[in-house]
Amino acid sequence: MTALKTPVLIVGGGPVGLTLSLLLSGYGVDHLLVEARRTVSPHPKARGVSARSMEVFRRLGLAAEVRRAGLPADQVRFYRGRDLVDPEFVRTGAPEQPDGEPVTPTPGLICSQDALEPVLLRRATALAGARIRFGTRLLSYREEGDGVGAVLADAGTGARQTVRADWLIGCDGAASSVRAGAGIALEGPTGLGRYLSVRLEAPLGAVVADRASASYFLTVPGRGGFLAVDNDRQWIYQCPLGPEAQPPTDPAELAGLVRTAAGLPELAVTIVSTLVWRMDARLAEAYRRSRVLLAGDAAHVVPPTGGHGMNTGIGDADNLAWKLAAVVAGGADQALLDTYEAERRPVARQVIEVSTANAANRAGYRIDDELLLTPVYRSAAVLPAEAPDSAAEAPGGTEAATTLDPTGYRPACRPGARLPHLPLADGASTLDLVGPGFTLIAPGAVAAPGVRAVDPADWPAAARARWRRLPGGREAVLVRPDGHLAWCGAAPGGSPDGSAAALRELSSAMAGVLSRTRTGDDQRA
Repeated sequence: MTALKTPVLIVGGGPVGLTLSLLLSGYGVDHLLVEARRTVSPHPKARGVSARSMEVFRRLGLAAEVRRAGLPADQVRFYRGRDLVDPEFVRTGAPEQPDGEPVTPTPGLICSQDALEPVLLRRATALAGARIRFGTRLLSYREEGDGVGAVLADAGTGARQTVRADWLIGCDGAASSVRAGAGIALEGPTGLGRYLSVRLEAPLGAVVADRASASYFLTVPGRGGFLAVDNDRQWIYQCPLGPEAQPPTDPAELAGLVRTAAGLPELAVTIVSTLVWRMDARLAEAYRRSRVLLAGDAAHVVPPTGGHGMNTGIGDADNLAWKLAAVVAGGADQALLDTYEAERRPVARQVIEVSTANAANRAGYRIDDELLLTPVYRSAAVLPAEAPDSAAEAPGGTEAATTLDPTGYRPACRPGARLPHLPLADGASTLDLVGPGFTLIAPGAVAAPGVRAVDPADWPAAARARWRRLPGGREAVLVRPDGHLAWCGAAPGGSPDGSAAALRELSSAMAGVLSRTRTGDDQRA
């Protein structure tokens, strides 16, 4: 049987795999996505969608649809009380009003996974058609020279198909068969907690009308709490289980647990589904093994306290997609893919540390919507504007060089940082200038091969003024397709000689970022 050929095979159709598919479609990369489930997740699972993930969805044209599928912004709060009818409840965590100008055009929200996945799947299918295959399982794979040979099976008929892919991406969760097949180990503790999660329907909307929140923490020890799906009839009740405890399965017993926790002995409860899950804090020892790469939970298992796990995975997809596209198109050396691990693995490590600390302080942590705006990448795909202070800061340096800042996001214009959001005309943002290729923002900017030119002189006066005031600002910045700054340098000069020199510097920077040797065409640019 002739194998189906594809540049990229994505295994896993959750939020990370679907986002990767959407991004690859936007870059014009042919790919195949397979998912063992026949349908999207029936259980809410992840719920928090961070500001940075919403920026990715904005770039994909999906931000408004995702927002419509989520909870209203004024419900993104924490409730604490003995039960849902406790008259002495405390409600905290209202969205903070930023000082000065907002740092993002798309604040985060609560949109549970069972509501988010259909939005992503509809668009991914519209773009990739039959290349999105739910109900298809990866049976096995092996490296074959300059690619990967995989065997797939239809979940219904068992019919098998062979696929030859240049690159295999594992987005298949914490129990990743792709990771196992590559021999990549997970490091870190397991069993930080074990929980029963119950999906249910109950008429609680009127009960919580004056205290509507995203999460309802119950202060009775061992009682757990409720997670709002729609703050009306759709809910999750979650409670801790002992390491060896057998969870109840009888619907009547489960309904009794819900009534006791809610403080409403006559509450009408319908049990929809249950899920037992374990809180782990684990990180893959590597994100790439030859032609195999990992993203999302396959690469990092993040405690859900803080809502950063899925969002870290969406950031993985955003970082990896443009690099895959450049390599597949022949515009970058395969070494560019090594920068994916160099940039994203340290971010996951810090996110795990923050989330693990939150798990130990469940009564005090808050949702940090800006945390994933803060990473400053250091790798061979970022060229420092000045000589590095240490080897760790050099291009291609160590993990310690890529960092995020838990103390808060501070807009800055420097290599490795996210392009700051500045409001432009008609509700647009500087973030809307990003992609699908590279973008040069500079006075008198001139386009070069693969680079779009943007002159800040065309912006509203307020945006121009803020751009000049940004810490670490330079005359010219080169923005990668994922919105992070690849390089800062001199703007094209007013004379022909100055312009030519600036373009040569830009072309040299592009060659460095893409891990390629400069060609004659690059030099002539």
